[in-house]
Amino acid sequence: MNDFHLLHTEGLSRFYPGVRALDSVDFDLLAGEVHVLFGENGAGKSTLISLLAGANTPSAGSIHVRGVAKHFGNVHDARMEGISAVFQEFSLIPTLTVAQNLCLGEEPLHKGMLDKQGLLKRAQSSLDELGFEVNASALVATLSRAQQQMVEIAKGLRGQVSVLILDEPTASLTERETANLFALIGRLKEQGVGVVYISHRMQEISQIADRVTVLRDGRKVCTVKAAQTTHDQLITLMSGRTIEKIYPHIESRPGEVVLEIQNLSTRSGVLNASITARRGEVVGLAGLVGCGKSEVLRAAYGLDSVTHGKVILKGQDHTHANTAQSLKLGYFYLPPDRKSEGLVLGFSSASNITLPVLDGPLRGLGGWLRKKDLRGLATKAGDQVELTARNMSKAVGLLSGGNQQKALFAKGLTNKMALYVFDEPTVGVDVGTRSALYGVIKQLCEGGAAVVLISSDLPEVLHLAHRAYVMCRGEVMGELQGPEITESGLLSLFFGTKEGQS
Repeated sequence: MNDFHLLHTEGLSRFYPGVRALDSVDFDLLAGEVHVLFGENGAGKSTLISLLAGANTPSAGSIHVRGVAKHFGNVHDARMEGISAVFQEFSLIPTLTVAQNLCLGEEPLHKGMLDKQGLLKRAQSSLDELGFEVNASALVATLSRAQQQMVEIAKGLRGQVSVLILDEPTASLTERETANLFALIGRLKEQGVGVVYISHRMQEISQIADRVTVLRDGRKVCTVKAAQTTHDQLITLMSGRTIEKIYPHIESRPGEVVLEIQNLSTRSGVLNASITARRGEVVGLAGLVGCGKSEVLRAAYGLDSVTHGKVILKGQDHTHANTAQSLKLGYFYLPPDRKSEGLVLGFSSASNITLPVLDGPLRGLGGWLRKKDLRGLATKAGDQVELTARNMSKAVGLLSGGNQQKALFAKGLTNKMALYVFDEPTVGVDVGTRSALYGVIKQLCEGGAAVVLISSDLPEVLHLAHRAYVMCRGEVMGELQGPEITESGLLSLFFGTKEGQS
């Protein structure tokens, strides 16, 4: 890293009717550094990068590139200055191939005709150079979300890039894929590229950040050196709360076993996993992305196929049950991808929240739904997760990620459930939303439900779980209880050494 300013802003602002989305922000990016933008949802991070990338225009203030004031009318203007952004929402065309997406608008020609082989070769070469295992001839619609993320990054690196903006780029990536991305970022830094990086994951900031700018309510709080600032300090700067106010103390009153998984194996790669969950306790399930921790509870819920072993739910053999049977027996599963698995984006929050009870007792004579009762149920559940009345009536797809997650949580509160499985419950949400959702977990556990928390976020398991299992490559490596649940205790099992083995 050197002291050459690739870009800086002076008093940058963006106003909407009644809202200051960004208010007089001074920001700078040096050549060869990773500068993290850190803040809660609504803090102004997305607004700032949209202005830097030319996707929006400032209401006030200025953007300077290499010391010269610039006005970006669109994304193309910013790209011409070497500024490229990879946003959280993908911009790929699903009906085209990877190669066609990567070369869109810059297709190679041969004798005035499209050079299909040249297009494919160029695209595959770009992917291979970046270390991304993606077939350039594949249709984008057939790719996993992680693979689509890689294609977006490759697309963002087309041409001469001096400033790369990455918005939550690892949300869908495995540990290996994340490591490849960080290695790529390291190479870009060596070439003098500046990286603006948005992430809610504290461990990522420790790994790659040089400096961190904290935003709150559209304003800049401060810029600090990452190496000289602790995680707790960053959280306090971002939210105005100490870490003790984010993670609640949850009383442990373990009762009867609600879920018992015995030597379970699945087609998705789980091997002889045994796990129990009791009423009145939070059970953490930790491990690296792709370790099998989601798959074991998805199989128990009926989403994946069981090849061996047993699932006992509330004393009944539930091994090959389907999701409808699981829900009827009081097993609520919150999926990690709210958009593709958890919510109907065109429906309002209220309509999403009441989906699990539509075939229940809220039907009157003739089978008609009692709409007044449904509204009351949705309002009560929305209040529990701090979802405002205004957001209850909106299409859930129009809400922020945090409010979408609140609506997803609320779906589990319309019926009294015996078992709640929360799979990556706070992915991509800010500290304020986390605090609200953790409060819901506390209420459910202390109210007598069994809670399983599947999380790649280590602090979540450390602060909330009464017992914890760690998985690696589809196997349960060990079980920790109470004071045994420490960072070193969990990490010692993350990489494949079972308890009792050296």
